[in-house]
Amino acid sequence: MTTPRVYVGTYAKYNSGSLEGKWLDLEDYSGIDEFEEACQELHGDGEHEFMYQDWEGIPGQFISESHLDPEVWDAWVNLDQDDKNILEVYLDSIDSSGTLDAAKEAFLGEFGSEEDWSQDYWESSGMLSGIPENLRYYIDHAAYARDCRMSGDVTFVEKGGMVFVFSNNG
Repeated sequence: MTTPRVYVGTYAKYNSGSLEGKWLDLEDYSGIDEFEEACQELHGDGEHEFMYQDWEGIPGQFISESHLDPEVWDAWVNLDQDDKNILEVYLDSIDSSGTLDAAKEAFLGEFGSEEDWSQDYWESSGMLSGIPENLRYYIDHAAYARDCRMSGDVTFVEKGGMVFVFSNNG
C-alpha cells in the first residue's frame, strides 16, 4: 500500500504560475492541526489557502483540491494494514461513503477463490453436519458461490490475487 501523502501548494503560487510545494506524508502528523502547521512552515508566514495538488494512498472521500477531512487520521491513516485493505475494497466496490464499522460488519473474509469461500462457509455454518461424509465431495462449491453472487447475497471482489467477500444482507 502507498503511504498516504499529499502534495501541498498554495492557490496564490498556482495562480502566479508556480507549482512549488512539497509532498507531506500524513503518517508524520498526529492530526490536522499538526499537518496544517507543517503546511504553514512550508509556505512561509502569512495566510495561505492551501492547494492539495496531488495525493496518493488516501481514499477520495477524504480529500479534494481544497479540503482535507480532519477525520482522515482516525478513519484511514491510523488504521492497521488489514483494516485499510478491507475498507479500501469496501469503499471502491461496495459503498463509496462507507465506514470501517460498516465494512467490517459486512466482511466475510478473504479467500483464494470464490470456491474457497463456499467451502469455508459450508464448514463453518454447520451445513455439512446433515450431509453424510461420503456425499460431501459432490457439493459444487463453485456453483454455490456463483448462485450466492447472482442472488445478491454476497459480493466477491478480487484484489491482489485474493477474493474479498462481503455480505449484502445488512
